[in-house]
Amino acid sequence: MINMKAVYKQSEFARSPTLQTVLMVEKFIESRSGEYKKTELFHNLPKKVMWQTFQIIIEYLESIHKIVLDKEGYIVYIWNPVFFEKVKNRPAIKSKKP
Repeated sequence: MINMKAVYKQSEFARSPTLQTVLMVEKFIESRSGEYKKTELFHNLPKKVMWQTFQIIIEYLESIHKIVLDKEGYIVYIWNPVFFEKVKNRPAIKSKKP
């Protein structure tokens, strides 16, 4: 798992993304899963984001297992809420109950 404090320390210019920005990037990736590589995705976002902020968002989404990069470098959205609903109550799964 990625230590977010370490990510912020890597660059003194890194910005902390807002929730709105994280959700915008996540929804864009979800709607275009597998279409873009990282740089292409960055240039096609609906709103401008600083590269360092974008990097932090991508690392965050990878660390919580919502996205992966395939062998060619395309970003793929893998989060499946339907599957999560099926398995969240199993004894072997630790989950915060709503």
